[in-house]
Amino acid sequence: MLIYNVTVKVDLSIHELWLQWLQDIYIPEILGTGCFVKHQLLHLLELDDREGITYAIQYYAESKANYNRYISLYNQGFLQQEKAAWGNKTVHFATIMEVVN
Repeated sequence: MLIYNVTVKVDLSIHELWLQWLQDIYIPEILGTGCFVKHQLLHLLELDDREGITYAIQYYAESKANYNRYISLYNQGFLQQEKAAWGNKTVHFATIMEVVN
């Protein structure tokens, strides 16, 4: 099992709207690609939230092939969708992790 982890810092001015959009539209569309079997949304604690709130969204892929399919076929489109919706009000980076145990 692989975890595609996306960490996002969200500007306070859009936080509530962004979170609703993320949960109602964005995550369901990503899961709808069939590349991931589940997700987890986490709020990072013990950070300075004065400039924005930080979340991690973890998407679980059953294989490297499924993750690679997402990256090659869908990732760029989802990044463009986020940029079109929120401009420079979000900053994110992604990592890939393998479940060991």
